[in-house]
Amino acid sequence: QVQPVESGGGLVQAGGSLRLSCSASGRTFRVRAVGWFRQTPGKEREFVASINWPGDNIAYADSVRGRFTVSRDDAKDTVFLQMNSLKPEDTAVYCCAAAKTHMVRSSTTDYEYWGQGTQVTVSS
Repeated sequence: QVQPVESGGGLVQAGGSLRLSCSASGRTFRVRAVGWFRQTPGKEREFVASINWPGDNIAYADSVRGRFTVSRDDAKDTVFLQMNSLKPEDTAVYCCAAAKTHMVRSSTTDYEYWGQGTQVTVSS
């Protein structure tokens, strides 16, 4: 069983940057796509980005394309989400998840293992 563990969240001013990390505990992320999702109170979990294995195909939500970059380092079994030009509407709990497949996926139902999440707060 893969257990994703997120880190790197925090408080940042609008226009600033943060880099989130998602590390695999237990079994490896290899041969699985990894996705990032975010959620705010009272709303559905929202797709942010997904990277396939071995990392040559990536998908982004329209709301973050051009500002966020997802990457993976399989030697470290870690996936990163670089977030630039942050906006107050990016404030959410960000979770990473390991997919059931190696292909990029944007639906929560395609993901099997979920991390606990890390809070990102962007002040105006």
